[in-house]
Amino acid sequence: MKNLLVADDDANIRTLLRYVLTKEGYRVLEARDGLEAIRLLEETAVDLAVIDIMMPGTDGYELCGWIRQHADIPVIMLTARDQLEDKEKGYDRGTDDYLTKPFEPAELVFRVKALFRRYTRTASDRLRLNRIVIDRQNVEVTDGETEFFLPLKEFELLSQLAQFPGRLFSRDELITLVWGADYQGDDRTVDVHIKRLRQRFADYTADFNIKTVRGIGYKLELGGNG
Repeated sequence: MKNLLVADDDANIRTLLRYVLTKEGYRVLEARDGLEAIRLLEETAVDLAVIDIMMPGTDGYELCGWIRQHADIPVIMLTARDQLEDKEKGYDRGTDDYLTKPFEPAELVFRVKALFRRYTRTASDRLRLNRIVIDRQNVEVTDGETEFFLPLKEFELLSQLAQFPGRLFSRDELITLVWGADYQGDDRTVDVHIKRLRQRFADYTADFNIKTVRGIGYKLELGGNG
């Protein structure tokens, strides 16, 4: 089940969207303002955000900017004003779509589904471990703000484990998948690379862990936010 965040200071809008989106099979998280939305985004893996522009404190523009720095999810912005400059500012901050109030709830559902289709087409090249994003096409690992520079084999090993969270890989499997069937070295090289990955991501154990299964191999497990 996908998690959708609805951030709007209007309780009636939140109630309406929760009803409509829940009927479509989504789990809806609600925030009354931008700060509450950020707290939910930090605590829970959210798949898409619907955010109102005019909120007290941290408004929708600021929230959208925060999301673009910390998460790789689609964003739909809501506004009561159909002004070109508002839309321009929203797209500058990184929103994927824009909807003007009042709107038909069915139209929002259509747009949510369209964004998921669009993101799914590129998701095969991106793997998310909560805050950590692995971009396999560009060979990059980031947490939204920081880029981690990994040697190629460390990157490939992490990517392999991240594709199948919870699956146990033997050392021999990982050697074949990452180093190739013709590799002639000691399979302890897997242990060395795992140790380095653990050291690099020592501050991200709440996001994911690489667990040792004694005598067999390794598996990656998502943290509590996964």
